[in-house]
Amino acid sequence: GTQPLPPKPWSGRGRPPSRVRRQAEHAPVSAKELAQALPEDAWHMVTWREGSKASLASRFAAVRVRPAHRDYWRSVPHAEEWFLIEWPDGEVEPTKYWLSTLPGKTKLAGLVDQAKMRWRIERDYQELKQEIGLGHYEGRGWRGFHHHATLAIAAYGFLVSERSLIPPSAPRLAPLLKPPALSEGYRPRGAAAAPRTPRRQLHRHHPD
Repeated sequence: GTQPLPPKPWSGRGRPPSRVRRQAEHAPVSAKELAQALPEDAWHMVTWREGSKASLASRFAAVRVRPAHRDYWRSVPHAEEWFLIEWPDGEVEPTKYWLSTLPGKTKLAGLVDQAKMRWRIERDYQELKQEIGLGHYEGRGWRGFHHHATLAIAAYGFLVSERSLIPPSAPRLAPLLKPPALSEGYRPRGAAAAPRTPRRQLHRHHPD
C-alpha cells in the first residue's frame, strides 16, 4: 500500500476539502499482506534473552509504515512508525505484530527487546505482588497507595540488584550495576552537619 493522497484541490466554491483521500492505487494493506510481501533478506534471527533451557530467538523483520486507522478523517496522514513482525521458522504465517513509535534509527535488536519486555514486566509485577506485598494495600487514598507502591518497588529493586550479583547473572550484569556517584556536599539524612570554624573566612567551604 501507499500513503493516502492529499485533499482534493479546492474548486473555489464551498468549504475547501481538508481530508486525505483513498483510491485503488492508494489503499492500505493488511499487516499480514505486508509481512508476506517482504523479501527474504528482510528477515533476521534475533535472540532477546536467556530462557530456562536455551536462548529465546525467532525470526523478525521491521519496516517503517504509516498506520491507516481512520486516516480518512484526517487532514494529514499518520506519522511514520515501526512495524515489527515475528515469523518463526516452521510457521505458515507471521504470529505476532507490533507498532512502535521508537526513533527511526532504532536497531532491529532494540525493537525486539522492547517488544519482548512485556514478559519481564508481567513477571516483575507478579513478584511484586507475591513476594514484596504490593497487593497487600487495603487503603482507599492515593497518597497511601503511592507511598506503599514506592516502598515496594524500592525493595524489589534492591532484591533484583542483589540477585544479579549471583551466578549465572553475575558475569553479564555485574559490570552494569555501578554505584551512582555522590553529588558534592552530599550528606546522608539525619547526619550531623560538618563543624564550622568560629570565623567564616577560615571555613574551608567559604567561597573566598
